[in-house]
Amino acid sequence: MELLHSAALLCILWIAAAQNVRNVALQGRATQSTIYNGISTAINSIDGNLNSNFHHGSCSCTSQEASPWWRVDLLRPHRISHIIITNRGDCCGERLNGAKILVGNSLENNGNNNPSCADVTSIPNGGTKTFQCTNMVGQYVSIILPKKNTYLQLCEVQVFGIPESNDPPCF
Repeated sequence: MELLHSAALLCILWIAAAQNVRNVALQGRATQSTIYNGISTAINSIDGNLNSNFHHGSCSCTSQEASPWWRVDLLRPHRISHIIITNRGDCCGERLNGAKILVGNSLENNGNNNPSCADVTSIPNGGTKTFQCTNMVGQYVSIILPKKNTYLQLCEVQVFGIPESNDPPCF
């Protein structure tokens, strides 16, 4: 009887945790394919600052290149519910059009072979958009502009999820 009570308590705690998704990118490690002018580093996009003015130092930006990418390592696999992206506000918001959001556990091809969560069709200058990932599981979240020769600029990337458990107690 005591074992049944303990299992039920674990199940309740696991369900409560699953409903308490948080921005797990804040504790992650970000990197990107290149750094524009040596100042727009990948970590700027997971600093918790939603300011969309590029010149205020809270945005990341790659150099102009073919298929630029940005990635956050969440340090362990997470069950991702949704990702929120804030686009650059002072200009050039259209540069993000056509980006792919990828979630997975592989670093093959810099994580750019992971499964797709969503495509960014457009986010207006300074706009913020939410992308549902339907509980995809992954340690890495990547954003890539495939087959484009351009800059990849992101002012904030928020990744909402919970750590993945290999042994959920309720299932």
